[in-house]
Amino acid sequence: MDLSVVFLGTGGSVPTARRATACLLARFGGDRILFDCGEGSQRQMHRSTGLVQLDEIYLTHYHADHYLGLPGLLKTYDLQARERPLRITGPQGLHGLFGVLGRIFGKLSYPVELVELAEGDAVRHDGYEIRSFAVEHRMRALGYALVEDERPGRFDPEAASSLGVQPGPDFGRLQEGEEVRGSDGLISPEQVMGQPRPGRKVVVSGDTAPCEMTRLAAHDAELLVHDASFADAELERAADTGHSTARQAAELASEAGVKLLSLVHISSRYDVRDVLAEAREAFPAAEAPRDFDVVEIPFPERGEPKLIESGARAQAPA
Repeated sequence: MDLSVVFLGTGGSVPTARRATACLLARFGGDRILFDCGEGSQRQMHRSTGLVQLDEIYLTHYHADHYLGLPGLLKTYDLQARERPLRITGPQGLHGLFGVLGRIFGKLSYPVELVELAEGDAVRHDGYEIRSFAVEHRMRALGYALVEDERPGRFDPEAASSLGVQPGPDFGRLQEGEEVRGSDGLISPEQVMGQPRPGRKVVVSGDTAPCEMTRLAAHDAELLVHDASFADAELERAADTGHSTARQAAELASEAGVKLLSLVHISSRYDVRDVLAEAREAFPAAEAPRDFDVVEIPFPERGEPKLIESGARAQAPA
């Protein structure tokens, strides 16, 4: 199943001409899930993927640069006569936020389900789940880990044939977990299947100081998207504001054993190349994606996660 992440907003708290505020689109098979919805998120979609009919939106916290795009997006869906439900998930306080935002977008033509999560809660999907974890910011905030289910081991057709299983439908039944008849009786899947293979994992920290819960959630992740608001020179300010330096994010990624680190929320006061250089001293597999970059995440046996510059624009509808 295809898994990719589209960076729609990679900037800090203030949008610039080149970087919008926080917004990340995860594409898992046919599911489309947004993490945060900063100002202009629907415009960012129009400029790249097209206006995606989202299945869910996950908010990390309720600072304005992470949700100001919601009223416009919800109203646009209404004007398009959307009918399918939309689930919006976030930490405690979501209902209160929508009590205020509802005055802007008014009555909607489609159902919106609001789900408030506590740390450690999980939302189940077909083939994966999204787990929440506590992060350290100036207000209640959550990070999210998209965790794919464990996959069956590889099927060994030679082993099956040696046990007298005829190629064809019985091969498929074994791979689906059923017993079939061989030359000397019933053959179980365990006799012809390799060890189960772990699924993929994508972790989104939201705004946070470096913290143990993020490190645990990101253990062996294919991709960690982490706050990198400050450079080394402003380490104290990062701590005071509940943010991370790029080097701190890189050190955490190294400790967690992630394959690829994507640094976001970098303040516009910096040259991103300088901040990225600091991170790479601690973790060489660090990147600082631009808006519309894409990370494709194949199964581990098929290669490493790969950053594709302007990948969302290359895939944009005509």
